[in-house]
Amino acid sequence: MLNAVQYLDYRDAPFPPPQQALQEPNGLLAIGGDLSPKRLVRAYRNGIFPWFNDGDPILWWSPDPRAVFYPDQYQVSKSTRRSIRRNGWHFSVNQAFEQVISACAAPRGGEQGTWICAPMRQAYLHLHQLGFAHSIEVWQEQELIGGLYGLGIGAVFCGESMFHRRTDASKAAFFALSSELRRLGVAMIDAQIENDHLRSLGAQVLGRDAFLSQLQRHRDSEVAWAQWRTEQGEWDV
Repeated sequence: MLNAVQYLDYRDAPFPPPQQALQEPNGLLAIGGDLSPKRLVRAYRNGIFPWFNDGDPILWWSPDPRAVFYPDQYQVSKSTRRSIRRNGWHFSVNQAFEQVISACAAPRGGEQGTWICAPMRQAYLHLHQLGFAHSIEVWQEQELIGGLYGLGIGAVFCGESMFHRRTDASKAAFFALSSELRRLGVAMIDAQIENDHLRSLGAQVLGRDAFLSQLQRHRDSEVAWAQWRTEQGEWDV
């Protein structure tokens, strides 16, 4: 079925409709193109994201179903709240984006490589400089112990990856993210593919069509991403 996947053989080649993605592997939609800011923003606005291994061609995905969160419904667990208070963790936004994406890219659990390869890191650093990509950082004193990053697309936050160096630190980052997104008026967090960690945080699952409908409803909403605490230092939840 690989021949059903569209090849993006020139720079401005459009994406096919997400509904044309393969069932196996689930969500594979297109191959090729580039990681320019224009293409990446266009992808996320249409429920598409890149995911590929270093040395492979760029692969574009729109899986069915989709994992999502709603900031106004999120409830932090008692254990995560206790970890934050007991350890004196504090948080910042957009103060260490490069450190966060580098930590997310580090191999985990005996893995030899990472899907956040050098071209991906550079592409998202560029998006951060342009005001599209954002990070949440978790600190214990002056040590970065957890965090996450993603893109702000209207009233949708498209989560990309998270990491932790202390137990519960990535859950604390998600708590801080949800608190801030609720304050900003963000309607939905796109968490892409459901996994055990996302389920532990309370992820909900939507079929692709339902997800795309909600994305289209919220992607053009005005949210003050440009002023999202970039002028402020660290803060507590």
